[in-house]
Amino acid sequence: MASLKELKGRIVSVKSTQKITKAKKMVAAAKLRKAQAAAEAARPYAERLERVVASLASKVGASDSAPKLLSGTGKSDTHLLVVLNSDRGLAGAFNSNIVKAARDKALELQAQGKKVLFYLVGRKGRPVIARLFPGQIIDQFETTGIRDVGFEQAHEISAKVMELYQAGAFDVAHLFYSKFRSALLQEATGQQLIPVPAPVDVPASSGAAVEYEPDEEAILADLLPRNITIQIFKGLLENAASEQGASMTAMDNATRNAGDLINKLTIVYNRTRQAAITTELIEIIAGAEAL
Repeated sequence: MASLKELKGRIVSVKSTQKITKAKKMVAAAKLRKAQAAAEAARPYAERLERVVASLASKVGASDSAPKLLSGTGKSDTHLLVVLNSDRGLAGAFNSNIVKAARDKALELQAQGKKVLFYLVGRKGRPVIARLFPGQIIDQFETTGIRDVGFEQAHEISAKVMELYQAGAFDVAHLFYSKFRSALLQEATGQQLIPVPAPVDVPASSGAAVEYEPDEEAILADLLPRNITIQIFKGLLENAASEQGASMTAMDNATRNAGDLINKLTIVYNRTRQAAITTELIEIIAGAEAL
């Protein structure tokens, strides 16, 4: 059994840890409001842009004049998985859920005989992916030291992805991130980036003749790269909100667990102390009776 000094030291240590987790919970809660507002504000624009691109793509189809980002390379042998992670831990299963979704997709593609490559954003997912898929990380984007990952970083990431696509490094690209639902729920999500997926549920035309100036191909040539950047930007914003929500929940659980542990250690400490006092009293009484 631990001594009174050891038990007291453990209680002091757990109390110090509890103060840290409580402070981190409050910081995450404060950051969550801003991150959630940014993620929710970006959704309407990103969704509307997707619908516009889908509408134009439905008119262009897979013609010879269609942009390569829409028509694709004509094959799907090599897939690039763009995995968005964070640089920090202490956020529960936030990073591991994203990596798990990407891993499952990679294993599914490999089972179909496809080649899988990874483009990693953030540090937390790298060790696991490097261990599971050695030699398959084609590039990575460093976010260390960047306080708020925003549109500028999304533009750099999309530019690199499109550069790899134009160079023929892959045929299909997928994006993985954590979609923010609430502080208690974050959903690991994957979506196809390149080529732009076939339009689904595009509203039927009202029958009115619509003329585009310039033509649909020229508009898509401008909108498709922008759409890729916006989708990555949306993923980064969703990740930021999800990370703070997961961190707040994890730190709240850690704070409550520390409180439970302190109570248990305090009970053990009091019992041990009482046992020591009782033993001393018995020795004193036994000594007095022996005189």
